[in-house]
Amino acid sequence: MELNGADILVRCLADEGVEHVFGYPGGAVLYIYDAIFKQDAFQHILVRHEQAAVHAADAYSRSSDKVGVCLVTSGPGLTNAVTGIATAYMDSIPMVIISGQVPTTAIGEDAFQECDSVGITRPCVKHNFLVRDVKDLAEIMRKAFHIARTGRPGPVLVDIPKDVTVARARYAPLKGEVKMRSYAPVVKGHQGQIKKAVQMLLAAERPMLYTGGGVVLSDASAELREFASLIGAPLTSTLMGLGAFPANEGLFVGMPGMHGTYEANMAMQHSDVLIAIGARFDDRVIGNPKHFSQNARKIVHIDIDPSSISKRVKVDVPIVGNVKDVLQEMIAQFKELAPSARRPSLDKWWQQVEGWRGRQCMKYELSDELIRPQYVVEQLWEETGGNAFVTSDVGQHQMWAAQYYHFNEPRRWINSGGLGTMGVGLPYAMGVQAAHPGAEVAVITGEGSIQMNIQELATCKQYHYTPKIICLNNRFLGMVRQWQQLDYGSRYSESYMDSLPDFVKLVEAYGHIGMRIDKPADVRPALREAFAAKDRLVFLDFITDRGANVWPMVKAGKGLTEMLLGSEDL
Repeated sequence: MELNGADILVRCLADEGVEHVFGYPGGAVLYIYDAIFKQDAFQHILVRHEQAAVHAADAYSRSSDKVGVCLVTSGPGLTNAVTGIATAYMDSIPMVIISGQVPTTAIGEDAFQECDSVGITRPCVKHNFLVRDVKDLAEIMRKAFHIARTGRPGPVLVDIPKDVTVARARYAPLKGEVKMRSYAPVVKGHQGQIKKAVQMLLAAERPMLYTGGGVVLSDASAELREFASLIGAPLTSTLMGLGAFPANEGLFVGMPGMHGTYEANMAMQHSDVLIAIGARFDDRVIGNPKHFSQNARKIVHIDIDPSSISKRVKVDVPIVGNVKDVLQEMIAQFKELAPSARRPSLDKWWQQVEGWRGRQCMKYELSDELIRPQYVVEQLWEETGGNAFVTSDVGQHQMWAAQYYHFNEPRRWINSGGLGTMGVGLPYAMGVQAAHPGAEVAVITGEGSIQMNIQELATCKQYHYTPKIICLNNRFLGMVRQWQQLDYGSRYSESYMDSLPDFVKLVEAYGHIGMRIDKPADVRPALREAFAAKDRLVFLDFITDRGANVWPMVKAGKGLTEMLLGSEDL
């Protein structure tokens, strides 16, 4: 049949199984919105800012393993979306962004609301397309979804001029496997390299598993759990990998890096064979690369992206492939080789690890007068049984959430890792609730971050999203204040929030429930009351200890073992 470009686009989204599109209309996409009005294959969610549309689509993908989709108009619609696109790109999240563009005849003429969408987004997308002919639209959309979800996932932008959305072409659903000559990601790992890695593990006296977001993205949690039980080695998960391995399992030694546990960092540094699985040795995890390389060890690195291997740390056994597939093969080879191998006892290694764990680096002092932010997160974990989807903004509260909400399942912890984007928490919760209607969703945020996209309270009201917002309000830009205290002589330049709104009244103005809590004894009752209101969004404004810092901490430029465990180390 012959359709206009806008109708073809809508048919393509339906053919891909899209159920939700987050967006905001404008002149360049009005034909698309007209086509959306006439269909019922998917729901459109009207956000209040384009940045929130991308964040919501991002979280939709993170929590569901589906490709998130968002739609923005040209010019400022696209530029407002760039922060969300870059956030997804840094964390390898599969997403398709559809942007409107001025008519093809006006491109390059400085037309109203024109910008070079392809040029602007090129550094922060996996790929992008400018559709110049309506006849190419269906094939481009199919390629966009294929590129976004395969290999190392990532966001793909499709820029569609307005005249393309009104032009007509014949349309028939495309079927069969997508084949692109220049794009063929490797999935299976090299058999010889996998065998070499397994043999290293069998001979190791101090093995260590270092896992990252690649485990979650490849849905390899089950394989990781089986592999870890076979190896019996300590296991650490990066911020992006939390939940892939249960936090309540004895093998788990916590998160590594700048705000990781003492035992995780010490074990990372003193292992003799380190297996990196879907992790990238970033600066927040290993600290100073020179310090990290001081101790002799063998490193195996499993990653689907060959450019990530030996990028920051030289490895001995690179294995390029999908984490799930590689782990399945490693499990098979380990079971085959282990019975005939003389494997060293790991008892001494575990005695050392337990000694480090005995430092109890996450311990903090309770107070009868001040609400400790760590305590709020612990009480949230208990109140929800550890089963909630938890989204967070970025700052101290993000680290406390990672440290004290013990994730046992993948895709329950939704946060901005690589880019560290403030303002994601609330739109992330919208994306999660769209993907998981009726699920318990908690937003852990701060009084600074929440104001960056607080207008999305209106979206939540319109679409009956009911997250519980846990605001750890210390009246500071907390992580900035912590760094200023430690490195800048306690000169709190522009980090003090001295004109905060009354959040209770503000939230009520949007039609939701607001609560202010300033006593430790009221923390758990307030959480219980909030989660009992299952059909309402509740904002809990916890007035917390202003001077609380995130410990442990590895300062910039320092090595993994040069940790500050508390104020006594200053």
